[in-house]
Amino acid sequence: MYTLIENPTENLTENLTENPIENPPEKKIWTDAEFMALNEDGHRYEIVNGELIDMGNSGAKHGYVCSILMICLGGYVLQQKLGAMFDSSTAFKMKSGNKRSPDVSFVAKERLQGLEELPDGFLEGAPDLAVEILSPSNTVEEIYNKLVEYFENGSRLVWVVNPKEHYVLVYRSSQEPDRLLKSTDSLDGEDIVPSFSLPVADLFQKLAF
Repeated sequence: MYTLIENPTENLTENLTENPIENPPEKKIWTDAEFMALNEDGHRYEIVNGELIDMGNSGAKHGYVCSILMICLGGYVLQQKLGAMFDSSTAFKMKSGNKRSPDVSFVAKERLQGLEELPDGFLEGAPDLAVEILSPSNTVEEIYNKLVEYFENGSRLVWVVNPKEHYVLVYRSSQEPDRLLKSTDSLDGEDIVPSFSLPVADLFQKLAF
């Protein structure tokens, strides 16, 4: 036997009043100026899906590998006038609105034509060559998401360097690595940084003073 409810909306209204549906908090829209001002606290940040990600500070080994690449690759790029090099404090604006900061990056001169000076703000799109140097805190998902976004936004080559295991993964797409380079191999700039070559062992050499 069914019971007729005289006011079918009464209980529903009471439940909604007692347990209101909470709307998810709105994600902050970071302006370029606001994001750039964050660097003043000494930390590195990225914006991913509207969230501010503190990239933290890197250890000595991580910073050393970055420096070797900046000296060797950067010196070659400068000498050959191939484009511009950028360090890990430089963010690139993705089509999604994310701002990504590779550990080392290179933008070819063809993409900088018409510029007498680089802008104070961010370059649109990912660098032609992006380098990610793994830290203990990095996750597989995090690196994969970066790879996908780099290639979707114009990267042509990505190096993922593992300082602990002494190898480099070379990517020409986000699907899978094109090559695994060990200490007996050499990094090749391919058609992105023509004729550049660096022994992988140079990235992981022991101190000898």
